[in-house]
Amino acid sequence: MALRFIARDPNIDGANCPTVWVDEDKQELVFQGWKADEATRCDCLAAGPIPDSEDVVRLPMRMVAAIREACDVADRPAVR
Repeated sequence: MALRFIARDPNIDGANCPTVWVDEDKQELVFQGWKADEATRCDCLAAGPIPDSEDVVRLPMRMVAAIREACDVADRPAVR
């Protein structure tokens, strides 16, 4: 797997913080975020079940620029 690091949460100091990568081989975005609380999980379950192989994570809105950058990287022809 070739993960391309995009950014960490700019407002948190340290390595254990929300982060976004692009997996250029699988053409996927990869997110590290805070585990969703039970209320958030319940709200998400209203849209359908969450398989055991998936989970809900939370990222702060201040990471929107990093997520956009990751989307731009993933959308480049070289990645496809």
